[in-house]
Amino acid sequence: MHRRTLLAAALTGTLVTPAPASGTDRAADPGPSVTRTGTTTLDSRAIFFVSYDGLVNNNAFQKNGLLTYKGHQYAAWYTADRNAVVGRRALGAGTWSTVRVGHTLRYDDSHNVISMGVSRVDGRLHLNMDSHSDGFTYVKSVAGLMDDPGGLSWTASRFGAPQSTLDGLTLTSQFTYPQFVATPEGRLQLSYRVAVSGNGRNALAEYDGTRWTALGEWSSSTGTYTSAHGSSTARNMYLHGIDYDRNGRLHSFFTWREQNGAVMCAGGGITNHDTGYVYSDDRGRTWRNSAGTVVGTTGGSDKVSVNDAGLVVDPLGPDHSLMNQESQFTDSAGRPHAIISYVPGRFGQCTTDYVSDRTRNGRAFHLRRNASGTWQKTEIPVPLDSSQRTRLILDRYDNAYAVFPFGRIAGASAASGYTDWRILFDGSGLGAFGEVVIDETRVAQDGVLSFMYQEKSTGTTPSALHVADFRLPA
Repeated sequence: MHRRTLLAAALTGTLVTPAPASGTDRAADPGPSVTRTGTTTLDSRAIFFVSYDGLVNNNAFQKNGLLTYKGHQYAAWYTADRNAVVGRRALGAGTWSTVRVGHTLRYDDSHNVISMGVSRVDGRLHLNMDSHSDGFTYVKSVAGLMDDPGGLSWTASRFGAPQSTLDGLTLTSQFTYPQFVATPEGRLQLSYRVAVSGNGRNALAEYDGTRWTALGEWSSSTGTYTSAHGSSTARNMYLHGIDYDRNGRLHSFFTWREQNGAVMCAGGGITNHDTGYVYSDDRGRTWRNSAGTVVGTTGGSDKVSVNDAGLVVDPLGPDHSLMNQESQFTDSAGRPHAIISYVPGRFGQCTTDYVSDRTRNGRAFHLRRNASGTWQKTEIPVPLDSSQRTRLILDRYDNAYAVFPFGRIAGASAASGYTDWRILFDGSGLGAFGEVVIDETRVAQDGVLSFMYQEKSTGTTPSALHVADFRLPA
């Protein structure tokens, strides 16, 4: 069963973990563990500048800056001379082959990340890059490149010219946060935000192997949100991810960000509030809350709104510096899990500087839906020591792993009900700047946790970009 499930994951690109060999007897399963197996260097001089407290090559919300498909791993980044590069290696290999795809980074803006996706229907690699509330650059490979990595050379001639549309499809003049996700049938979807932070909407496009189609917007920026301090009438929904499980359900956790800072207790905080959840059983056309009630239709007049009932699964006001775009994953039963982080109330009820307050007192929490359908939350007893994001994966036994800033790894066992969180790797020797980019697709294919990180630097001095690999329980 493990082998069949792993093959399905490799073909579809879904975030799944195989069912445990011992069925429901979690006590017989191994607990979480990591064994560092090696580190490879992608670029000894990758571009380095800090904006929005992050790096353009290592923003944790990239989907995917690092991915695995049919025995090969792919990484995308910008070089010191601002060129967009894609690297490829056979799994376990110590060196990467690299290709420049003909685009140079326009601005020193860490949100202008590179995201990759694979359309299984025709074996192409797709890249969307350099977009933050304006246009984007899109590049795709020739058909079949991903299906025959041993037979097709890794050269620039395998990639088409950079475009400002999706093969002629113009989406929006204000485009941000590209996230590719493969459907169970092998099509490729692109999730993105229309408009700007605090006043934007989520939308989807879909590629069927022949052409791209705009499916439309599915979240709303309108409605009134009122806190104890004031009200706001515009916002955007920030996604923690958008992922299919092994049964074809599309999951998404999110938080709202309000446009009007009057909803906060003090300036210097961040207007994010509440963790919500929606899912779709028809490939993103219709969205439901956790109770199964329809709350929005993609491309329709009824979109997911802040005023819809049943969306919030973990309520929190805008006074605790809740982070947006953190992390999510699904377990072997298709149940959704997420990492969220904020400053707990025991440290005060009003953050006044979200960077310093999160660095000093921020904590991450593991939020999940259990077998009975109720939502549970567990604090991970590891101080953030950073304002930045934490990533989540689950192994084949449904053990959970949180990858904190600086490459620190904590784990908790499914057998304990995720109550035994502990540090498994403290990040020693990495010298990582902060956030890391997880290969969400690799763990299901060969049981390895792989992440991309960049070494600390100063100013705009380039630094080394690496991929670290950790073996998980077999």
